[in-house]
Amino acid sequence: MIQLFNVIFYQPLLNLLIFIYNTIPYHDLGWAIIIITIIIRLLLFPFSAKSIKAQKALQELQPKISELKEKFKNDKQAQATETMKLYKENKINPLSSCLPLLIQFPFLIAIYQVFRVGLTNGNMDLLYPFIQNPGPINTLAFGFLDLSKPFVILALITGLVQFWQNKMIMSTKRPAVKNKDSKDEDMMAVMNSQMIYLMPVMTVIIGFGLPSGLVLYWLVLTILTGLQQMWTLRKK
Repeated sequence: MIQLFNVIFYQPLLNLLIFIYNTIPYHDLGWAIIIITIIIRLLLFPFSAKSIKAQKALQELQPKISELKEKFKNDKQAQATETMKLYKENKINPLSSCLPLLIQFPFLIAIYQVFRVGLTNGNMDLLYPFIQNPGPINTLAFGFLDLSKPFVILALITGLVQFWQNKMIMSTKRPAVKNKDSKDEDMMAVMNSQMIYLMPVMTVIIGFGLPSGLVLYWLVLTILTGLQQMWTLRKK
C-alpha cells in the first residue's frame, strides 16, 4: 500500500517539484512550491467547482430541509425519503462537497513526505532518470524564509486566509426558532458559524509546528480555492 502511494503520489510530486526547482531562475524553492500548487489546483479544478456549487446549494436548501424535519418530525423514514427527493429535485448530491477533500488529502500527505524525506533529508533515490539531481536543496525562499523550519507569521497569514475562504462559502443565517426541532436546527447553524472561526485557529496551531514549505503550499492552495469560489459562485 505504501509502495503504491509512493508510485502514484509521492514520486511524481517529488520529481515535478525538483524539475521546477531545476528550471526556474535562481532555483528558488518558494517559487517552485507556488508553481506546483497551481498545477495541483488546476488538476483538481473540475472536482472543486462541483464541491463549491454543492456546498452553496446545500446552504441555500437548509430552510426547506428544516421544513421537512418539522413536517415529518414523527416519521423519520418519510423525513429521509422526502429529503432525498428534495436533493434529487434540486440535482444535489450531498456527498459531492466532500469529494475534493478526499482527493486532496493524498496530495497533502505526499507534499508533507516530500519535505520530510525528499528535501529535508536529501533523499533523491526516487528521482526519474531524466530528472537531474540538484544536490543539496537550498530551502531559503525569497531571500529570507527557511522552508525547512516553522515560521509563525506565515502560519498566522494562512489562518487569516482560511477564515476569508470559509466565510465566503458558509452561510451564518439561521432560521427563526419556532419549536424544539427548530432549536436543533438553530444550534446546528450556530455550530456551522463557529466552524468559520475554529478551522482557521486549527490551521494556525498546526502550522506553528510544520515546515514553512508545507504551510506555504497550504496558503497558496487556500488562496486559489477562495478565488475559485468567487469565480464559481459569480457564474451561478
